[in-house]
Amino acid sequence: MEKLIAELARLYLAPESVTREVLASHILGRTTLAIKLTTADGLVRALAIPFRKIFGDGEAGHWDRLCVVANALQAELGLPAPAVSIDGASAYRLWLSLETPVPAGEAQDFLELLRKTYFPGVELAPDAATAPVYLPPCLNPRSGKWAAFIHPGMGASFAEESGLEVTPPLAGQAGFLESVESIAEDQFRNALRALERRQAPAAVPAAALAEPVSTAASDALAAEAFVLQAQAGAPAPAPARPKAAPDGLLLKDATLEDIVRRLHAMNIEPTFRFLAPR
Repeated sequence: MEKLIAELARLYLAPESVTREVLASHILGRTTLAIKLTTADGLVRALAIPFRKIFGDGEAGHWDRLCVVANALQAELGLPAPAVSIDGASAYRLWLSLETPVPAGEAQDFLELLRKTYFPGVELAPDAATAPVYLPPCLNPRSGKWAAFIHPGMGASFAEESGLEVTPPLAGQAGFLESVESIAEDQFRNALRALERRQAPAAVPAAALAEPVSTAASDALAAEAFVLQAQAGAPAPAPARPKAAPDGLLLKDATLEDIVRRLHAMNIEPTFRFLAPR
């Protein structure tokens, strides 16, 4: 618990945003709170970008859209890899940590420019940069399922339903966050300027600048999703083959051995349990 709280505070929370006791209750599912990612004077400490299904998406269009943005943040804008979460219902989020909090207007401008450049078919709320959010891990109050941080390689497995039936292990959640880096102030400024140039009248259309994204191995994604369920201590059926997810800096082809090796590196011991057919 303490390690997870420390990681959440390091990456996303202003010191005055929530007490340790309240956050612990939220993490354990006793309460679910919409938590501010802003400081007392209104500066934005972190950004949580939602990716929900929209008409015409098909099974995993919202996941594909997240992958394009996550890869562009790194390959084209020079930012650290964001954390990825499922929201406990039907959406994903990308989590960007800001080393130095920025004014709300700049943060909203950044999100809007990012939207116009990489996912123009989706609308963002006018207060997307400052609205309180359900910080994972927590119970989604509408679905009753768990929101959680996930390894990017397993994301496509949650395309139909982005929630866990069982409480995610706290050590695993901390493990997913410990390698995440905050965006330095100069990195944020450079990325903001790059997005502004993209949207200038003479800018080349984003579609012409974006490199094609290949597909990752669906078997590896299914295996990783199975590992998460097994980690959580719940029996799980043999995983179905999900729709393959885009590949890139964020998402890599992986074997089951790669996945287990990665979990071991985070001091997470996966277990494998199957439901016997009835």
